[in-house]
Amino acid sequence: MRQKLAILGSTGSIGLQTLDVCRKYPQYFQAEILTAGKNAQELVKQALEFNPNIVVIADESKYSFVADALKNTDIKVFCGYKSIVEVADAESVDTVVLALVGIAGLEPAFAALKAGKKLALANKEVLVVAGELIVKTAIENKASIIPIDSEHSAIFQCLQGETLQSVEKIILTASGGPFRGFEKDRLKQVTIRQALSHPVWDMGNKITIDSATLMNKGFEMIEARWLFDISSKKIDVVVHPQSIIHSMVQFVDGSIKAQMSLPDMRLPILYALTWPDRIAASFKPNGIGDICSLTFEKVNTDVFRHLSLAYQALQMSGGATCILNAANEFAVELFLQDKISFLGMQTLTEKALSKSFDINPTCVADYIMLDKETREYCKTLNIK
Repeated sequence: MRQKLAILGSTGSIGLQTLDVCRKYPQYFQAEILTAGKNAQELVKQALEFNPNIVVIADESKYSFVADALKNTDIKVFCGYKSIVEVADAESVDTVVLALVGIAGLEPAFAALKAGKKLALANKEVLVVAGELIVKTAIENKASIIPIDSEHSAIFQCLQGETLQSVEKIILTASGGPFRGFEKDRLKQVTIRQALSHPVWDMGNKITIDSATLMNKGFEMIEARWLFDISSKKIDVVVHPQSIIHSMVQFVDGSIKAQMSLPDMRLPILYALTWPDRIAASFKPNGIGDICSLTFEKVNTDVFRHLSLAYQALQMSGGATCILNAANEFAVELFLQDKISFLGMQTLTEKALSKSFDINPTCVADYIMLDKETREYCKTLNIK
């Protein structure tokens, strides 16, 4: 039987690549539910090709456009964010592919895990914001979380057949982004266009900016802490410009396992959907013959302070990682609107992390409230 997928965020980068996997393996996967934020035209195009049971457009003003375009089909059309949360636990769905960006992924992730679904997770913020709650919910409902991020997929693969007790450290690799090797003075003048020019990966704007600041590596470190139940003291980050080794695991006997492939997000997506099995990839890149060299560099955390802030937040209590995420999302929005400098994003995030908030979150609603309060506080800051 085909695996029925709910692809939440089907018009984004991960969603598009997940549908490409479905396109290449129709015998294995069926797009049961597709959701989008504002891109109604692309959602309609996808619906007509894949014929899902349900589509959801979050932007309610675009409901009529989607409904009219699909009126001659049997596809059910819904709108609004609440509908996205509701379809995450649909009985007909086997696997939820969570490709939503930001804290918007938190409620759908929680709903999917409460329903015992397999969660193929591409959203960093879910575990950054509420890692303890999410992991606890998965365990209680016997639901599995399979990472799609190339780094966490690599770690997940390296740990197959191993015990946690045998792990000495996890080593996350970073491409270094477009400003690799820059000193602080050079970062003062970088432009939005430069920051969006990632040397390796093709990603959405928000994730690309996080890669440029190295906040994405901070988030991935927090994710790894919760996904693999390991202390942040045992998680290192190194710069690996070729992006061939996606991450490594070092064991107590000194052995190191690394997962390698040329950059193609369809590979970790396919693995997440087929685990614990592997199937032949029709799009697989060539092998070791295409790899000329592998190099590694230390991260300069004096210049790229976001990574240090992530380690700091994980050691703090009171929802500090939720504050970190909210402040970072707010700062990235300002930067993309040219209202704050590249280094200003670091300053704003650091100030928010040092602020005391009254909420000590214990449930999804608490995390959402803390996120809101953090953003309101960030609005009061005058940082350029």
